[in-house]
Formats: sequence, C-alpha cells, structure tokens
Amino acid sequence: MHGGGINAYFKYRIDAAYFLFRHKKVRYIIVSGDNREKNYNEPKMMKKELIKKGIPSHFIYEDFYGISTLHSVLRVHKVFHQKKFTIISQKFHNERAIFIGNCLGLDVIGFNAKSMISFDRKIELREVFARIKALWDVSCYFYIKSG
Repeated sequence: MHGGGINAYFKYRIDAAYFLFRHKKVRYIIVSGDNREKNYNEPKMMKKELIKKGIPSHFIYEDFYGISTLHSVLRVHKVFHQKKFTIISQKFHNERAIFIGNCLGLDVIGFNAKSMISFDRKIELREVFARIKALWDVSCYFYIKSG
C-alpha cells in the first residue's frame, strides 16, 4: 500500500473482514495501522474500503496508533477493552500476532486471509526480522511492566 496503490495483502484482508462481518462471525471491526506520514493513513484506507463493500461505518473503529503488531494487539485490549478477539491477516502475520496476544494473556484467534500464490522473498525476510522483534517487544513489555 505504501506508494499509493492497494496491494494484494491489503485487498485480501479487507475481503476477509467483509466475509466475516457479512456471515456474522464478527460484530465490529477495529482497523489498526500506521498514519505517521501526512499522506499515508492505513486505518482510514481500511475503513474506506470496508464501507465501499457495504459495512456501515458505525461498525468500524479506527486505531491510528497501531504502529506495530504489539501496539495494535495491546491497544485492542487497553483502548477498546477486548480480551477476546479475532485478528484478520495472512497466516505469516497471524502467527506472530497470536503469539503476542497469548504472551499478553489475551484470548486471540486468527482468520487467515487469502495469501499470495508465490510467497515474496522480501516479505519472507521481513517476517524473520519481525518475529525476532516480536520476541524483543514482548520481553521489553514485561520488563518495563515489572520494573
């Protein structure tokens, strides 16, 4: 999505969220993501696409401070007061997000959106570092919390 266009990962996640909402598997949707740059606002883009698909805006909540997976998961609990929720993403991201949620004592499940047929090497490498960062983030969170 960076650079202006909608990428396949984004599209498939929006499609999955719409599918779950339409089939009454989720009642509300929290769109969480980055908006630190003036012309880049992930939650607004997600909400706009979900509304285009027919989901009424009052069922969609925006989290503008989801700058990392840890922040997004933490904020669903702390800001939106949810201890049990579904994360909609691709399998590789859900594995990491569920790990973080479980470490925080939350009841988190994932719904795997459609993924790319051929896995992008850049995404694969990024995910290796993202998983290392997730371990670091969770460790730091508990260190700060206990200190």
